[in-house]
Amino acid sequence: MTGRLGSLDEHARRLSGTTLARLIADDPARSTDFALRAGPLYANFARQRYDRAALDALFAIAERADLAGALRRLCDGEAVNATEGRAALHPALRGDAAMTAPARSAHTQARAALAQMRGLYAHLADSAVTEIISIGIGGSDLGPRLLADALAPPDARFRVHFLSNLDGHAAQRLLARLDPQRSAAVIVSKSFGTRETLLNGAIVRAWLKDDARLYAVSAAPQRVAEFGIAPARSLPMWDWVGGRYSLWSAVGFSAALALGMEAFEALLAGAAAMDAHALSAPLRENLPVWHALTAVWNRNALGAATQAVLPYDERLRLLPAHLQQLVMESLGKSVRLDGTPVEADTVPVWWGRVGSDAQHSFFQALHQGTQVVPVDFIGVIRADHPHAANHSAQLANLLAQAEALANGKASDDPHLRHPGNRQSTLLLLDALTPAALGALVVLYEHSVYLQSVLWGINAFDQFGVELGKTLADRLLPAIEGQGAADDPVTRALLAQLRGRP
Repeated sequence: MTGRLGSLDEHARRLSGTTLARLIADDPARSTDFALRAGPLYANFARQRYDRAALDALFAIAERADLAGALRRLCDGEAVNATEGRAALHPALRGDAAMTAPARSAHTQARAALAQMRGLYAHLADSAVTEIISIGIGGSDLGPRLLADALAPPDARFRVHFLSNLDGHAAQRLLARLDPQRSAAVIVSKSFGTRETLLNGAIVRAWLKDDARLYAVSAAPQRVAEFGIAPARSLPMWDWVGGRYSLWSAVGFSAALALGMEAFEALLAGAAAMDAHALSAPLRENLPVWHALTAVWNRNALGAATQAVLPYDERLRLLPAHLQQLVMESLGKSVRLDGTPVEADTVPVWWGRVGSDAQHSFFQALHQGTQVVPVDFIGVIRADHPHAANHSAQLANLLAQAEALANGKASDDPHLRHPGNRQSTLLLLDALTPAALGALVVLYEHSVYLQSVLWGINAFDQFGVELGKTLADRLLPAIEGQGAADDPVTRALLAQLRGRP
């Protein structure tokens, strides 16, 4: 490893023969010193495989990289998306911590859109509609879907259903369960040109037989109007918000319908509070900074190729999917901002599932497999259900799995031996409230951005997403029998699709 991260190699070699159990035994104060709280969120890094000297080196890197200044540049609306020459102003969607005119202007636009959302919510609440179909894909789906699944109350005014997959079976199965007379649809697409979304939108539009129950969220009002949706039923998007960072905007309208506007605004407030913490807390007390430095340590000093996220609350079952897009789309880059190759490995593969289901799936590999997988364990201290025994057992499993990964278990039988020394971070929410979930998601957003600063890459473009979609558009006529493919392997596959091997 070279560059600003090169100093980590020395510490990784120094610690290579020291187990987590020994690190904790030799420094019992790390159990509290390597922990911090930000509002409703508590984090404990004591089971990460670094000691105080290595942590000092990480924070020295953070100082040299000016991570505090990087956060301020992001929130103030500087052009941190250098390859596309624009800002990434998603923090302005939820708060007004910015100091510059561009960010304040963005916040004003976001507040105006929020007022429009309130008006459309009230309009729908006065109608006979009970079912909402949210049509989008990627960032126009994963974030709002997570919010609705995690926070919608049992007695919500609307039931929200999400349709993203281009496969027609998804639309067929969903619509078979609903009554078109009691349904409305929200089509979410920044360009209003996303093929998957428009094809599904056309299916739902024909099924509804009433354009007056179609709503849109887009940055392309002309295309929205051409689709048949009136401006009064259209909400704005902006080019300074990437899809994976857009759940705080009108893209979250479907989630707001599921949660209620009051809860959605509490979500924004919790997110803004984490922004304020990230901007104001010293590096050593800054939760996103700790999280980002830990991620870089695991990836570059310890060579971890994957990262698991394991929420121990059924309501957070969709969090791994949202984080997969947020982290891997943002950090899946191999060149620096100046176009030169990166000097170190960037993003690991993110994956996960909700506990305790996951314990009966892939935990065997976590405990005894040949590759060490760092884990983010996420728990909720106070449940909102009356089943106390279940919640106690769930928390016991959460704490036990982290302990078992760290400490392992000795045995004379090699098949029964658990090597341990497998690192994890524990994140605890006081309760799964809108504000707490907002803070948790923003923690990951800022951690991702700070990792990109340390690697010198752009967290806000996504050119890798576009190539396959462009080729699909080019191949569509060939699929329909009106052309041929240039690639020889694709030509052979097309022959199979047409029944001509």
